[in-house]
Amino acid sequence: MKNIRFAYAGLLLLLSLLWWLADPLLPDGYGYFALRTVLINYTGVLAIGVMSVGMMLALRPVRVEPLLDGLDKTYRLHKWLGITGLVVSVIHWLWAQGTKWAVGWGWLVKPERVPGPPLTDPVEAFFRAQRGLAESVGEWAFYAAVVLIALALSKRFPYRLFFKTHRLLALAYLALVFHSVLLTPFSYWTQPMGVVLALLMAGGSVAAAVSLAGRVGHRRKAVAEIEELVNFPDNRVLKVAIRFKDRWPGHAAGQFAFVTFSAEEGAHPFTISSGWQGDGRLFFLIKGIGDYTARLPELVHVGDLVTVEGPYGRFDFANGGVSGKRRQIWVGAGIGITPFIARLKALAVEPDGRKIDLFYSTAEPDDEFIGRLQRDAKAAGVNLHIVVSARDGRLDVDRICSAVPGWAEADVWFCGPGGFGQALRTGFVAKGLLETDFHQELFHMR
Repeated sequence: MKNIRFAYAGLLLLLSLLWWLADPLLPDGYGYFALRTVLINYTGVLAIGVMSVGMMLALRPVRVEPLLDGLDKTYRLHKWLGITGLVVSVIHWLWAQGTKWAVGWGWLVKPERVPGPPLTDPVEAFFRAQRGLAESVGEWAFYAAVVLIALALSKRFPYRLFFKTHRLLALAYLALVFHSVLLTPFSYWTQPMGVVLALLMAGGSVAAAVSLAGRVGHRRKAVAEIEELVNFPDNRVLKVAIRFKDRWPGHAAGQFAFVTFSAEEGAHPFTISSGWQGDGRLFFLIKGIGDYTARLPELVHVGDLVTVEGPYGRFDFANGGVSGKRRQIWVGAGIGITPFIARLKALAVEPDGRKIDLFYSTAEPDDEFIGRLQRDAKAAGVNLHIVVSARDGRLDVDRICSAVPGWAEADVWFCGPGGFGQALRTGFVAKGLLETDFHQELFHMR
């Protein structure tokens, strides 16, 4: 999380600094309307800047993963940028429209416009002539973006509809680029602010075109056939085993992929639950927690073709901490056990010499599922702890430290609900664990 915090703060700081160099705010002598112009420019720069970066991150750029610690973190940054773009756009709109309302209600008196010298630059004259059109396009694009971002943030909005409507944000973004290019102060374009804005909007526009064409992740997609389906009814988990018909580049334990079972539903992200043996086979363990995934056992059949895009993610069980520890504690809560199962499979083939304790916390135990997990842990040489919440109570830091007296010599890997993970992170750090020695897979992609 630290990397995406730095990236988020750094982007806002960079845009603010470049704007200040291009259009410094000098409060002395500034009247309301002059201040309004300055703040409209500033909020406009911030809004289109963060939206542009967010649009580029939506392409799922693999090269950015090492910098942001995985695609799950990249998507979290994408979400933060979307929310920031929404909030700043609302402020931008209020400065523009609120003043017009205040003038209309007689609360403010608009100063008379003093004619400036004739424009000699034909490009600037053209931009000036399109202001009315740019304002209208920007206003309607803003309304569309507000609705689409609000829908994307709503957990109650069905995923299959989110998958379709979220792509429309690319159209709204392109309209906002048109608005921004024409209304950005002409003097900005000859300064570093203009260069950075142009690069960001160019990159965002290319990303929007790729999204509208349905080509996101196209080069990382492969077609596969379902070979086996195993339903675990007690914990509502479905095992989907597939065999690739196309080339798959291989994957590391802990990575995930976007799987399309139905073009109507779109791609869903699922953690890969098996190690890679080079035989063209892998499997997913899918929890029935949504409308679609709950019905998946009825919808998919052996022999169906699926599209798999990936692999993505950096939850790779490497020594990411500064201490280079040779002991690990894994905590898988509910369906968060899936990356650990993949690692167990890999360790059974190629041990890495680490001493590992795995805690599986579940509220819905399935005997067959647990039996398979126990066999996998034994084959991998991993010490398994089963915690059934109704029987054993809630798993917490004190219980883990009691079960693993040498916990201070380990780094911790967690996958599960975000609130649970944050509670464990806070508890371990309070006991002296370094922040960099707690690794967490972000559970939600929206």
